[in-house]
Amino acid sequence: MRKLYFLLPGTGGKFVCGGLFAELKAFNLASQICPSQVVTYRQREPDNLFIDDILKQKDLDDVIFVISWGFDVPKLAHKLKSYQVIYHAHSAGYGFQLPSTIPIITVSRNTMGYWGQKSPNSLIYYLPNQISDEFTNLHLDRDIDVLVQARKSSDYLVKQLIPTLQKRSNVLVINNFVEDLAQLFNRAKVYLYDSAEYWAQQGVSEGFGLPPMEALACGCQVFSSVNGALSDYLDPGFNSYKIAGYSTEYDVERILKVLKSLDLLTLSNQVLAEYRTENILKRLDVILKEINDFFDHQCEYSGNIQGLTKPRMAKLFTQKVWNKLRQKIVKLTP
Repeated sequence: MRKLYFLLPGTGGKFVCGGLFAELKAFNLASQICPSQVVTYRQREPDNLFIDDILKQKDLDDVIFVISWGFDVPKLAHKLKSYQVIYHAHSAGYGFQLPSTIPIITVSRNTMGYWGQKSPNSLIYYLPNQISDEFTNLHLDRDIDVLVQARKSSDYLVKQLIPTLQKRSNVLVINNFVEDLAQLFNRAKVYLYDSAEYWAQQGVSEGFGLPPMEALACGCQVFSSVNGALSDYLDPGFNSYKIAGYSTEYDVERILKVLKSLDLLTLSNQVLAEYRTENILKRLDVILKEINDFFDHQCEYSGNIQGLTKPRMAKLFTQKVWNKLRQKIVKLTP
């Protein structure tokens, strides 16, 4: 297989976020299948390669660049148009187009559907993010009633629901990075997550939504929004609860009821297995083999399927209108 270069703006400082950790997990998994390296493109780092240095090399036929950082993708795709590139798509809705020469690997079915419509002539695959093995139910005594991470939480959650819940239960609000989140999930009875407002402000979708799944894997009862890729696995009433349901009072009533209940919802092992390392490695191996075959084909053949460009869509619309008019004329003709 060709070598993979995972392009990241940087691996520390202002670039530290859930998306970075998810991409580094993908890099680590890929490294078990084929040669892989992290390459930065905004800041030089002593332990990683830098994009401009790599592009000075003459022969890069045996290399595939993996781009993923949302708002940087159009510029990177243009910069690397002469090379073999994969787009590892997390969130959807950035608005850019990609040529069919770039295969797309999506981390959620929600994002896969988006690109299936937007780029119908591209190779598109589904490879969910990894849920690490440490996220499992340890069956500990749960001393935290309600756990919340402030980042990405809606104003409603922070300013209305949490203050009300704090009067009647033990609520822990996390405002900083936590090294051992799995341990906290194992101590909490209920986990709250409401990211719809945050992603609406960003103008893109919830790409995966790791925390609710990690919480479910640890045995937490999850109250969550179901925007974007959260709808891939959350099933309100069956493995989770929909948060922000009509009124603050109704949410409080339901959460307090769950805190007292012995009838708990769980995420089935069958669903969870889809996101564990073993399954992802199997899928990634198949995907990378197909993509390598595709790039072999691309070396010999040009693409010849028309895309859904604006001019073509206008032409198709005109044809549709004309066909309808022609049918009416035929019916009216004696």
